[in-house]
Amino acid sequence: MKAVQIVKPNELRIIDMPKPEINEHDNVLVKIKASGICGSDVGIYHGTNAAATYPRVIGHEIVGEIVEVGPNVKTRKVGERVIIDQVTACGHCYACRKSRPNVCHHLQVRGVHIDGGYREFMAVPEGDCYLLPDFLEYKDAVMIEPTTIAVQACSRAQLESEDDVMIIGAGALGSSLLRIVKLFNPHSIIMADIDDAKLDEALKNGATHKINSRSEDLVKRAKELTGGYGPTVTIDAACVKGSLLNACQAAGNATRVITMGFSIAPDEINQFVITSKELDIRGSRLQNRKFGEVIKLVNEHKVNLNGAVSHTFPFLEAQKAFDFVDSRDPSIRKISLMFD
Repeated sequence: MKAVQIVKPNELRIIDMPKPEINEHDNVLVKIKASGICGSDVGIYHGTNAAATYPRVIGHEIVGEIVEVGPNVKTRKVGERVIIDQVTACGHCYACRKSRPNVCHHLQVRGVHIDGGYREFMAVPEGDCYLLPDFLEYKDAVMIEPTTIAVQACSRAQLESEDDVMIIGAGALGSSLLRIVKLFNPHSIIMADIDDAKLDEALKNGATHKINSRSEDLVKRAKELTGGYGPTVTIDAACVKGSLLNACQAAGNATRVITMGFSIAPDEINQFVITSKELDIRGSRLQNRKFGEVIKLVNEHKVNLNGAVSHTFPFLEAQKAFDFVDSRDPSIRKISLMFD
């Protein structure tokens, strides 16, 4: 079968690899129909994702159709449309015992540490397959996974209706966060970015305020929009130079700052801004069994993923797709690689 492999940073190849066979553990064979391009995939391609190992078949936003099941399978059947959980965990370490397998000490993420979804078939355990909503096309269904990331971040933030929430970054991740944050009916939602078009779209989609951090002082403006106090939840979905310091400086006393980035580039921060306000700085990584929750929200039409993907490419044209991402075309929202 064909697969897309990142051999080493900045080297992408279409390779042939054996078609997987089901076994007692990986007891469901899925024919991949679509796999999304995430910012972390781009990071692996460019060598800026600290977690990745090479060579690697990437892709962790993975949807497809079950084409074969093993004799011990009880919950899944041939013909079902599914999305595959990207997290594999040991189940025994401290994090797993604390019900946080998404940060398992022996964590292996499909498409990062082990081969992922940019290939024609995958064999996985039945418990890692979740049924897709009937009305959702494969190309849009890849957005379920980034939505689980947003649900995880909101869980880590312990959102409440009294919160003033600021999301730094209005790209694909920020947009997913906005979809979930607004379900909590917070007091206000501030979206910060340097792109006016993305900010205006955020306002249409539920944000109450916008800050163009290129032309406005983000910290000053965030305080003005929150009566001088500062946001009570600040989510850094940008992970650019200075964004964490800005988040901490803008945050009000006794509030939560959520980090989601994977950059290993050094940046400025100081303890005073954290200690003096007694901030809770909380990382949010991947998702912790959130697929069922997100699929329920989609089925109940509380989250609309239709049309969330702006561009599609045949998966064998992955190089063109990644080149297009690198062009930073302003029309890009989300790209899906299609396998049919």
